[in-house]
Amino acid sequence: MMRFFKLVAFGLITIALTLGTSAPALSKQPSELNLPAEQYLGELESVFRFRGAMPTGVTVSQQGRIFVNFPRWGDDVESTVAEIADGELLPYPNAEINRPEADNSADALVSVQSVVVDPSDRLWILDTGSIEFRPTSYGGPKLIGVDLEQNRIFKTILFPQDVALPTTYLNDIRFDLRRGEEGMAFITDSSLSGPNAIIVVDLASGRSWRRLNEHPSTEPETDFLPIVEGKHLKNRPPQGEPSPITIGADGIAIGAEGKRLFYCPLSSRQLYSVSVDALVDKSRTEKQVAETVVNHGEKGASDGLESDARNRVYITDYEHNAIHRRREHGQYETLVHDPRVLWPDTLSLAQDGYLYFTANQLHRQASFHRGEDLREKPYSLFRIQVDATPARLR
Repeated sequence: MMRFFKLVAFGLITIALTLGTSAPALSKQPSELNLPAEQYLGELESVFRFRGAMPTGVTVSQQGRIFVNFPRWGDDVESTVAEIADGELLPYPNAEINRPEADNSADALVSVQSVVVDPSDRLWILDTGSIEFRPTSYGGPKLIGVDLEQNRIFKTILFPQDVALPTTYLNDIRFDLRRGEEGMAFITDSSLSGPNAIIVVDLASGRSWRRLNEHPSTEPETDFLPIVEGKHLKNRPPQGEPSPITIGADGIAIGAEGKRLFYCPLSSRQLYSVSVDALVDKSRTEKQVAETVVNHGEKGASDGLESDARNRVYITDYEHNAIHRRREHGQYETLVHDPRVLWPDTLSLAQDGYLYFTANQLHRQASFHRGEDLREKPYSLFRIQVDATPARLR
């Protein structure tokens, strides 16, 4: 009988030890245990991998040329605008203009947040004029047009300081070239510390003005708390208490008919639109413009927007590593859901039916993690076939 108890005890000890040594296996990813796992959606194609500075914007010309930009947020940025050619990043439109100096901000690219090819196949460069989000001064914030056939600058528009305020952060831009003598441009001011707005630009005269300044639709939502990679995302400096991320009007897209301008604050899950007629009509009061704003409801937490010729709006979703498409009557479909899409930033719909977008791990920057940079290179430029063409308002 004593021998029996010893055998039982030895068996229990063996089982306990076996369970103890096998416990770490339970921490493996579900796919490694052959359990059901979250499904991917969309067939991603890798276009380019960035092993240096973090990109934000991308745009594709009608001839298939790809341009990207790198804001000066703290990375070692050699060129704030570049063209991807033959597997390399080439300073664009040249290396010299990509070397800013304190006394020539009007003649150099300071820190570019967005590059966009317009319906006439010209490249426009949106320069924030702000390095690491510092206050701007006249000559820094500007819009530069480049002729892609000759690779030369044909227009530079400097924003006055009552339009591009010292706190302004010029974020993204869209065009309607049918309006006015040479067309109109629309820019989001996504300032972190000042009023947010939509900036309207007359490309012929260079005149510009603010609309929806401090309107609730362009401002960040109070107490907005996104969840990215399963964690609450907040500003977390090395010292001090965390604080909410308060970034206003960011993503922007213009409807195929040019009637509505869609936009969204980064710190929000709402999609808004406003009448383009109202934005460009300087005789209308701010109240009259605001009366044309429509809240289209929740669409997820987004950075970039884009539109196509069928009046559909493409929307990034940085909380879910996803990209959605809003149909004309408000129904949504998901085009991409993939864990590799770590913070989908800018969207660019190309003539070949591909939707290009950057995934830059913005949420892993040191400012959100007590000074620890959690980004892992490379950053990515992806594309996905969506069988659509861009709206051409010209």
